[in-house]
Amino acid sequence: MFAELGHFSLVLAFMVAVVQMIVPMIGAQKGWKGWMEVSVPAAVAQFALTALSFAALVRAFVVSDFSVALVAKNSNSLKPMLYKITGTWGNHEGSMLLWVFILTLFGALVALFGRNLPKPLKARVLAVQAAIGVAFFAFILFTSNPFVRLAVPPMDGQGLNPLLQDPGLAFHPPFLYLGYVGLSTSFSFAIAALIEGRVDAAWARWVRPWTLAAWMFLTVGIALGSWWAYYELGWGGWWFWDPVENASFMPWLVAAALLHSAIVVEKRESLKTWTVLLAILAFSFSLIGTFIVRSGVITSVHAFANDPERGVFILLILAVAIGGSLTLFAVRAGAMQSKGVFSLVSRESGIVLNNILLVVAAFVVFVGTIWPLVSEVAFGRKLSVGAPFFDMAFTPFMVVIAMVLPIGAMLPWKRANLKRTMQPLWGILALSVALGAAVLVVQTDVPMIGPIGIVLASWLVLGAGADLAQRIKLGKQPLGDSLRRLVSLPRADLGKVIAHAGLGVTIFGISAITAWQSEDIRVAKPGETFELHGARLTYQVRFDDVREVQGPNYVATQGEFTVMVNGKEIAKLRPEKRIYTVSGQPTTEAAIDIGITRDVYLVIGDKQKDGGWAVRSYIKPFANWIWAGAIIMALGGIFSLSDRRYRIAAGARRRRAAANAVAAE
Repeated sequence: MFAELGHFSLVLAFMVAVVQMIVPMIGAQKGWKGWMEVSVPAAVAQFALTALSFAALVRAFVVSDFSVALVAKNSNSLKPMLYKITGTWGNHEGSMLLWVFILTLFGALVALFGRNLPKPLKARVLAVQAAIGVAFFAFILFTSNPFVRLAVPPMDGQGLNPLLQDPGLAFHPPFLYLGYVGLSTSFSFAIAALIEGRVDAAWARWVRPWTLAAWMFLTVGIALGSWWAYYELGWGGWWFWDPVENASFMPWLVAAALLHSAIVVEKRESLKTWTVLLAILAFSFSLIGTFIVRSGVITSVHAFANDPERGVFILLILAVAIGGSLTLFAVRAGAMQSKGVFSLVSRESGIVLNNILLVVAAFVVFVGTIWPLVSEVAFGRKLSVGAPFFDMAFTPFMVVIAMVLPIGAMLPWKRANLKRTMQPLWGILALSVALGAAVLVVQTDVPMIGPIGIVLASWLVLGAGADLAQRIKLGKQPLGDSLRRLVSLPRADLGKVIAHAGLGVTIFGISAITAWQSEDIRVAKPGETFELHGARLTYQVRFDDVREVQGPNYVATQGEFTVMVNGKEIAKLRPEKRIYTVSGQPTTEAAIDIGITRDVYLVIGDKQKDGGWAVRSYIKPFANWIWAGAIIMALGGIFSLSDRRYRIAAGARRRRAAANAVAAE
């Protein structure tokens, strides 16, 4: 009964979305207030119905209702409860239901918190949001129904992919979808603005928080996926330029550009057409990511589906959404005239340069991701585009971004004096270069990415500090006054400083692990001790024992290792090689001694003919700084999102304008 209730709720949500797509749009065009007001209850009802449908599917997984085909295929009674719940979205159909659930959530939030939006704009935004919902409700109902029943239910299910039975992957998809789908709101605002032919500071102030929230969730989701790949796959890597990884990275890059561009619209009423285009591109890359993950055209370790029929359906959605929006942009972009002018040296110019670099970097990733498919279809040749291409083609853009970011953040609006802006930065630049030179001198055989990474990371972090110090006039007035200025500083400005510093921390972690990682691959027997050489210390690793252990739904071969420095024990590590009972699939569970400056990383492999075991060991310097930087960037987003200017938004500005007009009369 609950599965049928979930299916019926999904059908009703689809019907409500059709009404919400048509009625408010007509009302906004005709100026009919009642028709426009339909958008709010429709958006809330659509969310409530989708939430009920999603809850019904979660219940089916929790109670192991194997009469539902999706549960029988992706769950079993032995799974821990956490993975029964997360199994709901650990498959194609369930993940698509999560997709539309989050889509309707954002629509309901706009409806409830957008009281100060002009009624025509709000009606159009919610109508466009509903149009996206109509497309994906149709996709689920006609090609990916999660509530299909089995005529003869099995006694137990087939189980979830073992790689997905992990806390990192349990929370990775929801955060990613909050980012992916959250960008639909920015897209809806952009299309509504094109229809109206008007973009102003109030519009930018409404777009920024939605884009910021999506970017923040996307940052956390990407970091969780990277962390999972690091410890779960057993390869010791944190990023592999996998197509699915790239699918989330591309919209993140464009969303970062959109955030900066919207600031210019809000502050200076410039870059209007460019900002609208970025909003379209950001969500377009999200849709492209959905196609990559679900069409089966590109193979990935964590793609959801391999169904050409579904891929064609998503391709049609892509064609309508991207083609239609870009056509509308081409027709209407000329109506949006920018008011502000700025010189070549100004913060606006710095943001333009930053945007160009981010967008071109995103297109480089796109070309590398999609080129194997183009090559096979157009030329009949199978090609593989791997890390060497991406490292060579993508890295230079990020280096330039890191170089210009501290300068651009401190440039004044409209017109700037570069010499004056650089005054507080010269000492920081000298210190950053000195740190890189010191590393180069101490370790002459180190790859250049190490010293360069340290220079860029220091430049970003210390540059963010200089930006903050200048804003609170540190050293130019009594400390108490500076602290009071810090407390009263707009949270968006503080969030910007934190996010820029977080990027520097991540760059440092990436550079350090790439330059100074050490690896040891050997066959070892219990009782043997071997050495593992780090950048500063030599570790002794003793292979103590190997045993079979029973998990809740797997059997594992578990090795026990003692890690020592100068004969003193610092950690006990127990890597595992698991075989899951139901599916028979193996997984590798690395054992990691996590430290601030390094990780000791051990993986046990297969038993060899001589009685030994394959053992891979790594020393990974500053690995956790990669994810710490991502967390810091997300915290910067939270600070910015809590800025009171977003809460009062454009409504207060309009009320003040109206009051001034009345006073003038």
